[in-house]
Amino acid sequence: MRIFNLRHSMALLVLSLAGGVLAASTNPANDTAQAQGNTLVPAGVSRYQSTVFPDRVILLPTATPALSQRVNWRTTTLVHQAAAGDKSPPLLAEITPAGDGPGLHLQARRFNATSRQVQTDNGVSVHHQLTFTDLQPDTLYAYRVQGLGTWSEWLQFRTAKTSFAPFRALYFGDAQNSLKSHFSRVARAALLKAPDAALMIHAGDLVNSRYGVLDNEWGEWFDAAGWQAGMVNQLIAAGNHEYLKLNEDTPQEKRVLAPQFNLQFGAQFGAASNGPEPLRDTVYFTDYQGVRFIVLNSTEALENEAMAKLQAQWLEQVLSQNPQRWTVVSYHHPMFSVSQGRDNPRLRQYWQPLFEKYGVDLALQGHDHVYGRQLAPGLNKAGTGSEQAGTVYLVSVAGPKMYLVADGARRTMQKVAEDTQLFQLLDFQENELTYQSFTVSGQLYDSFALQRQPDGSKQLLETDTSKLLPARRCGNPDMARKAEKKCWQGDDFGLAAKANR
Repeated sequence: MRIFNLRHSMALLVLSLAGGVLAASTNPANDTAQAQGNTLVPAGVSRYQSTVFPDRVILLPTATPALSQRVNWRTTTLVHQAAAGDKSPPLLAEITPAGDGPGLHLQARRFNATSRQVQTDNGVSVHHQLTFTDLQPDTLYAYRVQGLGTWSEWLQFRTAKTSFAPFRALYFGDAQNSLKSHFSRVARAALLKAPDAALMIHAGDLVNSRYGVLDNEWGEWFDAAGWQAGMVNQLIAAGNHEYLKLNEDTPQEKRVLAPQFNLQFGAQFGAASNGPEPLRDTVYFTDYQGVRFIVLNSTEALENEAMAKLQAQWLEQVLSQNPQRWTVVSYHHPMFSVSQGRDNPRLRQYWQPLFEKYGVDLALQGHDHVYGRQLAPGLNKAGTGSEQAGTVYLVSVAGPKMYLVADGARRTMQKVAEDTQLFQLLDFQENELTYQSFTVSGQLYDSFALQRQPDGSKQLLETDTSKLLPARRCGNPDMARKAEKKCWQGDDFGLAAKANR
């Protein structure tokens, strides 16, 4: 097994436009624990290499989810073709209205995929992507994608309606660590709670691999998501761990977007692609049955003020021309930090005024590895009962890495939590948006409703606290972790950690 070391290499990433291959330099001296500590894959085992069978099938929303649908997947490449530069016929996907019999192939339409090779520590694989077009609204479709001499199973999805109609969505904070071991439980509990969910929203840091394209981590994320990734639209924001660090701790240090998000190099997660030109890989919006979902890139905004301004300019256009009933924005770094020692004033400078000016309903965030709910200061009062509501800012965490809540957040936020894996269920009705946060064991931790008034304003109705769990604190007896402002570190649960106990 080859393991990447991006920390000390001078030539860390080589992008080959001619071959469409993303390659990374390798160094066997890499810290093996970093690569293995977040997975269940033992050293020397090839668990997630690509094969002739299509895998990592994922649905991604387009800008017109009532009329089109994006699907991406992965296969291996034939060695002799890769070596000789031979061009194979494009792989296909078939789609047809979902009937009740097995003859789905008889009337299926075929679409050609665009394919790119990607080099990871699991070898070369090929990512395929295409968009089904000319679909009918509110229609159940069955589809399958092609492998090398084989096909996937038939999967199905329903296109959106063209106007507002009630639906449900699920929201997850950072998964990031021990994905197969711990995040899978959250993903499955969420879909069991809401099997009719139309969207699954991920607020960044799907994996931990900032020091290389560590494919086992991506394999475990898809393992955790399972078949639901290919049947439920995934709305994904890029977090800081979706970036690879180059030349760390040197004047040349910078971040490079992982190939899974890079549309030019075989993106696994490329979606609507209607954002500002330099950020089309990660900034976009989609309108789904009367709700405008907007995805921003807070990593780029915090690294580069020009990118914060650019997104603000684009965001104002998208919000000012928004005819939808509800508006939800998702990005990674919190507008109001919850965990200790963190703050993101640039987001409050450029983005928050637009959220409040144009009435964004929810901001779904991650990064802090705790739970927190914040009403915009100066616009709402904390407490129970009915209040005039502005934007509600949420931070949540789905994986096992846990930090500690800052004292200031504990005083000012409506609900916080430590040491708790959570998923959130959003119910969109025409005049009411209901939000519920559940622990992985299915207990209701936080809940409220936004009610639309006849004059267009909103009221926030708190759920009776007797129906909710009390605030949770860190339960790790290791006080050294608490001194580090952490409850659980990301490598407390992987195979490397188990080996040391």
